[in-house]
Amino acid sequence: MRTPIVPIALTRLSPLRVDHRQRKQPRRPAGTRLLVLLILCGQTVLSGVAHAAAVKDSGPAGPDTASVPTAFELSILYADRTWIWKDGAAYFGKNGRPLRAWTSRQDSASFAEGKWLVTNDGKICMDLAWRSKNYAGEQHRTCYSHRINGGNIEQRKEPDGKWYSFLRSPEDPSDEHRKFEVGDTKAAQFEEARKLLSSKN
Repeated sequence: MRTPIVPIALTRLSPLRVDHRQRKQPRRPAGTRLLVLLILCGQTVLSGVAHAAAVKDSGPAGPDTASVPTAFELSILYADRTWIWKDGAAYFGKNGRPLRAWTSRQDSASFAEGKWLVTNDGKICMDLAWRSKNYAGEQHRTCYSHRINGGNIEQRKEPDGKWYSFLRSPEDPSDEHRKFEVGDTKAAQFEEARKLLSSKN
């Protein structure tokens, strides 16, 4: 998850060395320093109130206020993980390879091999060639977009799927990312489907 970026960088100032040989500057009266301090505090408070009011008036975050995760951030979510589906799974290897998937529907099974990639505009794309008992297709690309909306990551299937929750903070049981397991946890099932279908072709 993206760490919020602080808009104002705070820097540590090193202690100033005072040259006692320099001519001493006349000191300002204590009242003047207090007045400057009060003005600065007042400006800080007013800017904070104005910012809070602007956030309140803007309503919930929408597409215009959402940002996209970088390719690096997306790769952390997918690399060396298995995405569990209702009737199958896909394993995303490190560095985009391998990508292996399988399904085991009631009357048919299929498997696919290929590669995956992430982009800096918030997309993950899977290039897979699926095979089944009656079908041996060419490589086909499927992409999912991601956006960070209100501190949560949302996902949708391209080109026109609906946005849904992918990963919330704190996590929710309905998050799609809860279906991800670390490592290649369904390798045996993939090999079983591959051997079964390869022997029939």
